[in-house]
Amino acid sequence: MNEKTCVILPTYNERDNLPEIALAILKSAPQADVLVVDDNSPDGTGALADDLAAKHPRIKVLHRARKEGLGRAYLAGFAKALAEGYGRIVEMDADFSHDPAVLPRLLATDADLVLGSRYVEGGGTLNWGLGRRLLSKGGSLYARTILGIPIRDLTGGFKCFRREVLESIDLPSVRSSGYAFQIELTYRTLKRGFTVREIPIVFADRRVGKSKMSRAIVAEALWMVWKIRFDPRANVAPGTASR
Repeated sequence: MNEKTCVILPTYNERDNLPEIALAILKSAPQADVLVVDDNSPDGTGALADDLAAKHPRIKVLHRARKEGLGRAYLAGFAKALAEGYGRIVEMDADFSHDPAVLPRLLATDADLVLGSRYVEGGGTLNWGLGRRLLSKGGSLYARTILGIPIRDLTGGFKCFRREVLESIDLPSVRSSGYAFQIELTYRTLKRGFTVREIPIVFADRRVGKSKMSRAIVAEALWMVWKIRFDPRANVAPGTASR
């Protein structure tokens, strides 16, 4: 089994967080490299990422021309990580909402897709108001009900894929972003017969910087769930056998 691991960090104006989070990942997961995917951040995050990469061989940088949403950034990162032969590929926020100390447990869990979950026993959130908690839990319940799948935390973005999953789920046809992107990838993984397991995490609100959450992201998730449910590309993978 190929255990070579890539942790993908999408960034847009994360200059204040990037050095600390990247080094914390390297410390917590000695088997992992970090791939910073920067969407031409106006605050100079991309240049700072290049400086870090020059000092640390396990940090790599992918520069994109413009901001196109979280989903597009991850798809670009997946393509690069797959091309470079990584066996496991991790999604992770760059703002310390996801604790790098959890990486060893994420990587040690035996499943094709491992999800860091706020909504299984032992999981939770920190520094969230009631409205945000209700929106997040309600969004996962909404998607879970429409899609008919048992995952408790469908909108979370702390995930570890085996490369076989990403090779099988027809990434070029994925069109969603934000919350809907996370929902769609997990749904496609399950529909192709791969194993998915949730492990508890505590999600903390970002330390510094501005949240990327918007009404447009929430609205996309609401209608995109129905599109995912009836999209033949999400439900069928020609030539892919169930596992």
